[in-house]
Amino acid sequence: MSTIQPPPGVRGSTHDADEPVSTLVQRASQQLTELVRGEMKLAQAEMKEKGRRYGRGGGLFGGAGVVGFLMLQALVATAIAGLAVPLPVWAAALIVTAALGVIASVMALSGRKQIRQGAPPAPERTVESVKADVAQIKESAQR
Repeated sequence: MSTIQPPPGVRGSTHDADEPVSTLVQRASQQLTELVRGEMKLAQAEMKEKGRRYGRGGGLFGGAGVVGFLMLQALVATAIAGLAVPLPVWAAALIVTAALGVIASVMALSGRKQIRQGAPPAPERTVESVKADVAQIKESAQR
């Protein structure tokens, strides 16, 4: 172990009692640095997961829009078939329209669920973890 030397031009000796304090400060500084790095990695992982959920939800909403558009086209075809041909043709077109509507509804509900699971776009677990760390550091400092 080495002793702490006074700055140039300052006379006096260092006490052995100062050495453990400097070691504690150095260790605390290292631990704080590691803690901040760990929290940053946690925040990054959490934001990446939320981004994936938003991406999936957006994709499902986009798919629901396409299927909904197809449903409208089928509805138009149903109306035309209903006016131009006897009942069985338009009934078949109506069944296709209903099936596309069910598919669009399921996709929209799934997309909404994915987006709700990703919201809000903030690293909540990391924020709570940092708050707990700060509280623990404050508590340790008061001792």
